[in-house]
Parts: sequence; structure tokens; C-alpha cells
Amino acid sequence: MDLTNRHECSLSGICGGCTYSTCTYEEQLKIKDEDIRRLMKEAECSEDIYEGILGSPLIFAYRNKMEFSFGDSEKNGPLTLGLHRKKSFYDIVDTDCCLITHEDFNEIQRLTRAYFGDLGLTYMDKRSHRGYLRHLLVRRSVNTSQILIDLVTTSQPLIPVMGHRLINDPVLYDKEAMAQGIIKASDAVNVYDEEDVLRGFTEEILRAKREGRIEGEICSILHTVNDRPADAIINEGTSILFGTEHITEELCGLSFKITPFSFFQTNTRSAELIYNKAVSYISGELGRDKVCFDLFSGTGTITQIIASSVKRAVGVEIVPEAVDAARENAGLNGLKNCEFICGDVFEVLRNLDETPDAVILDPPRDGVSPKALDIICSYGVPEMVYISCKPQSFFRDLQILRERGYEVSRMCSIDQFPWTKNCELVADLRRRY
Repeated sequence: MDLTNRHECSLSGICGGCTYSTCTYEEQLKIKDEDIRRLMKEAECSEDIYEGILGSPLIFAYRNKMEFSFGDSEKNGPLTLGLHRKKSFYDIVDTDCCLITHEDFNEIQRLTRAYFGDLGLTYMDKRSHRGYLRHLLVRRSVNTSQILIDLVTTSQPLIPVMGHRLINDPVLYDKEAMAQGIIKASDAVNVYDEEDVLRGFTEEILRAKREGRIEGEICSILHTVNDRPADAIINEGTSILFGTEHITEELCGLSFKITPFSFFQTNTRSAELIYNKAVSYISGELGRDKVCFDLFSGTGTITQIIASSVKRAVGVEIVPEAVDAARENAGLNGLKNCEFICGDVFEVLRNLDETPDAVILDPPRDGVSPKALDIICSYGVPEMVYISCKPQSFFRDLQILRERGYEVSRMCSIDQFPWTKNCELVADLRRRY
């Protein structure tokens, strides 16, 4: 890993994605390390327990997932596809030269923008909520090079901007569009056939692969409908345009099926560092006669990693799709001692009679609720490991954990997102009384 590499992106200061684009990687690691040490000092943690920061194995082309938005870079400008302009809710910047993604992401982004730009299709305006194009979700597994592409649109009529050609040149008088107020009753309007448009989009992707412009394997091309006004990808129905509905990634010797909406760590190589560190911390409490709870388990990645070292591994997760994926992945990996429970961690734990021998916590950014922490501490396990994607939340939760008899014995930070401010933390907590 060359720590002297600089970002050198032409969109530095314009795109809202990267924060430390003007620093060397060595400099930003130092900044993140100092941030953790400051939080430790404020929490009165001894620096002796801190093992320092681990850099990401990949500092460029490390992301395995990107969500791009359709829009324009200025009002009434040409169609753009990319990320939000820095500090802007409306303006979208073309980011097809991004350095933190594999070049396949950039090529798919370019050809998608060109295809729909040529057709002149409208994007959904955030003010009027009218228009067709919304997002492009791309996932590319790092270890298998499999690619999933999901085009996200509204269910509104495909009305092109005036002056653009149509695939089959139909001229229709769209009563539904007029009833919705999308067009005026006085206008005759060209409307695309959606099936033809999506077929053409699929062929553009596959042609790029045949011509060698895309390196990875195209396994999945999907179309998702989302009519919700929120500026987020919400699945209101997904259809397969090509291939399957998932790709497969390998992590820590295991295989995982990933769908468009599966939670999976965005930096695969760095995630391996996080999980290996967590297992190394808690390994002393694992054994073939032990039960380990993995709370906020997502798609059950760490549940499955520790399964071979315990009698039973129990994952608890509130998102049903994630639990379904976890069960399927455990079957794919031949693991029969994993159990996955769907529900809020607090509600599940207060209704469970079983007491674990060890606990792993991997909560969302906001940390663990005090009520859930209270139950977790009541188990009295000698050791638990806390994985935090927002260190500030961990140190807030640490106050409660200390009150219930736990103290940090070891701690390590891992850079999950080079060129951004974000940093992961893995803490080993031991019971003092």
C-alpha cells in the first residue's frame, strides 16, 4: 500500500463524496488516529489499550457498491448521473472519473447517462416529483468480480424532452399523463414504450461487456420501481432484466449472496480486517460448548465467521430481508449451528430465555439503545466485542457499559473509507465485577 498516493481527482471540492482529497493517505490516517485518541482522552481511556489504526488494504477502487442519482448540474441543464454537488440537495455532478470505485463503475455510469441522455428521458424532479429516472445502483464484488446493476425509476410515463428521437417513433395522446398533471391537455406528446427502453438499456450494458469495456462479469441487471418522494432507494417492486437477482462475494473464506438491498460492508478488504480483529479479541470466550450472540447481525456475516468456533451462533437483526439473506447464506456455507432471529434487539432479548457466553455488538451509526444495553449487560458475560461505524456513539454507550461493570481492555481503529472522515472502531470489553 503506497501511503504517499494522492487523490488527484478533477472533482475535488465539487463532488460531496471525498473529504480528504488534498491529503496523502498517510496524512489522513494520522488525522483519523488523532480523532480516536481525542475521544479516548475525553472518555478517560488509557492510551495503553489502544493498538492504533489499520489502513485499508485498498485505498483506490475499494468500494463494492455505489448509488448514483439522475439529475442536472444546474437548473434545466443536460442530464447528469452521479453524486450530489458538495453542500447541495438538488445539483448532481457527473462522477464518471471516480477513483474510489473500480473503472467498471465509471464505464457503466457513462454508458447509462449517454443512453438515457440520447433518448431525452426526464429525471424525477425533487420539487414536483415528476419524471422517470431516479437512481442507478451498482454493486461489484471485489473477490469474484461479479457485477449487479439496478436501474431505479418511477412508474410514470416515459416522456422525453422535446426534440429527442423515439425508439419506435410513436406519437401518443397520453390521457393518464394529463390526468396526473405531467403534461398539458393542449400538447400531443411522444411517449416511449418502457419495455423497449429497458431492453435497449440491457443491450447497451451487454454490448459494453462484449467489447471489453467492462472487465467484471455481468451477473444481474434489474429494474426497480420507486414512487416514494424521499430521495432514497426504496424497493416497491423489482424485476430481472438479465441474469439473476444477486451476485456472490467471498469474505473470510465464506460465500455470501448479495441482492440490491442487502447490507454488506462497502469495503470488502477492510471488512475482513474488522471481522478478523473482532474474532481475535473474543476468541478466548469461544469454544465448542459456548453460545455467542451476534446483535445487529445484518446479513449474518460475523455470525457465520464465528460459527465454526462455537456450539451455536445466534444473530439478531430487525430487517427481514437481511435475516432471509443470512439464513440463505448460512445454508450456502453449510453451517447448521447458526440461528437468525428477526426483530428489534431489545424486544427479542427480553423474550429470550437463553443466556449467551459471549456477545458481539455491531450496531447502526447511532449505537445501542440504553434499554437494550441494560439487558445485554444483565447477561454478565465475561467479555463482549463492540464494532462501531461511528466511534462517537461507542464512547457514549461506554458510559452505560462502565456503570454496569465493563471496561475496555483493547481497542483498534480500522479505516473503512479512505479519503472520507469515517473510521471504524473495534473494542474488546471485559467485565470487572
